[in-house]
Amino acid sequence: MITLTAETFDEQVLRSDKPVLVDFWAEWCPPCRMLAPILEEIASEYGDRLTVAKLNADDHPEIAQRYGILGFPTLNLYRDGEIVRQIRGAKPKRMLLADLAGHI
Repeated sequence: MITLTAETFDEQVLRSDKPVLVDFWAEWCPPCRMLAPILEEIASEYGDRLTVAKLNADDHPEIAQRYGILGFPTLNLYRDGEIVRQIRGAKPKRMLLADLAGHI
């Protein structure tokens, strides 16, 4: 799993040659902390065909605002620089994978 910043977002997400799942999170968000280990598992299991990244929205609000992120956690799946799926809220791993099916 990679950590994004405002400086690295465009290069690592929008110009990536494989899909990128971005976790927009905040330090004060309990569901974000619950989701973190699940995303780590997904990153290790699907890393050959999916990049999993996280962006602290409090540290980089300009990126969160660019994509209209209003609640945390929000997961955006990007392919070829475009959002192809948005998932709001923490979910169990099997539900996340079901939401991502067809994209990875």
